[in-house]
Amino acid sequence: SALSGRRKLEMDLQTLLQEHEELQAELRGSTDKAKKASCELARVGEELRLEQEHSLHLERVKKGLEAQVKEMSSRLDEAEQMVLKGGKKIIQKLEGMVKDLEMELDSEQKRHAETVKTLRKNERRLKELLFQSEEDQKNQQRMQELVERLQNKMKAYKRQVEEAEEQANMNLVKYRKT
Repeated sequence: SALSGRRKLEMDLQTLLQEHEELQAELRGSTDKAKKASCELARVGEELRLEQEHSLHLERVKKGLEAQVKEMSSRLDEAEQMVLKGGKKIIQKLEGMVKDLEMELDSEQKRHAETVKTLRKNERRLKELLFQSEEDQKNQQRMQELVERLQNKMKAYKRQVEEAEEQANMNLVKYRKT
């Protein structure tokens, strides 16, 4: 009876050891995933920062171009006054410059809109990665707690096996004396 109890405890111990190994492997996998997500998070964060800097640069360029358009419009107004005195060629030249600047401004505005779109996309990706990273950390914590519980169970089973061995040895000694 003590021997069969001991065998059962040893089998339980083997099962627990096997489960412990599997959980350790799963824990290592979760840790690797968390590290990869953290790296991806840093990369996307850097991309986001660069996109924000680019967006600010485009905003400054846009303001500069708008100021130039305003200045050119002002010059155009002055030139129109000169046309009354015979300056048609200057007006045509200035109109061409205004048109070029308006096209450049339009192009910059389109690029700015595209940058904002990319920025929003990267912000969404960053949020997804943050959420995934948090989930991975929660899973890793749960795995760690499970591993600790299993280790505590293993210790208890080992103690029971040792106690059963002691009991069996004492019974064996008693049996031999009789």
